Amino acid sequence: MRFYRESLGLSDSAFTILRDLIHEKTGIYFDESRRDILADKLSARVIELGFNSFLDYYYYLKYDPAGESEFKVIFNLITVNETYFFREMPALESLVYQIVPSLLSSNPQGKIKIWSAACSTGEEPLTIAMMLNEAELLDGRIEIIGTDASSVAIGKAIKGLYGERAFRATSDGMRKKYFTLREKGHYSIDPSIHKLIKWAVVNLKDQTQLKPFASSHIVLCRNVFIYFSPAVIQEIAENLYKFMPDTAYLIVGVSESLLKYPVKFQMVDIGGSFIYVKQQNNKTS
Repeated sequence: MRFYRESLGLSDSAFTILRDLIHEKTGIYFDESRRDILADKLSARVIELGFNSFLDYYYYLKYDPAGESEFKVIFNLITVNETYFFREMPALESLVYQIVPSLLSSNPQGKIKIWSAACSTGEEPLTIAMMLNEAELLDGRIEIIGTDASSVAIGKAIKGLYGERAFRATSDGMRKKYFTLREKGHYSIDPSIHKLIKWAVVNLKDQTQLKPFASSHIVLCRNVFIYFSPAVIQEIAENLYKFMPDTAYLIVGVSESLLKYPVKFQMVDIGGSFIYVKQQNNKTS
């Protein structure tokens, strides 16, 4: 890809305005150290559209009526869809064995909504569904939603087929119970588990897209804030807090933290995992 990148010429000024426009629309930020990465990810697309430079591509995104829809393509090109089943288990164990039972107990007649907000190809919400099934908590009152900004990733989640790398943290017993070997070394998830998840494409930077899903009692935003600028992290956290129910939980990745941001969530140790809680008089511990 280096030849394409160099032939298109990404000047300092072109990089800055293109980077800033992508940041404005997607929330994903490329600093100077990731300049070549951005160029490599976009160069083939720039050539495919018939442009001679990244600057021409910027003008297309900025001023052409068709440019707005191009950001859906950009999401597919610049996001990293690398995840696996049963990832970062302590937080999921806290969710399944403490948070969900508490919510079910405090809402005996209501439903509990769980939103995996950056689920990539679907491993996270499917893991939650399997764990809830093992805990005998799937009684029809729990709704699980999996979304991602990448339509390609969600398309793969809808198919429900997974390669060997997706199982690097999965026990043999769980793989045998919930997956069936299909063609070309891919495994399909048990249909009874797969049908529990509602899939959608959602850009977290867009408040109008975020709002309907943020009404969830539990929101998982794991391993996605690392790609956002501090301003976007603050914006998303504030929007989540605004639209989540009075008693709600936000779970981020183990390498992520909201402590340096002036958010209203209270960080609470629940089952050995730090969870961000909306309600201060939360009784789950």
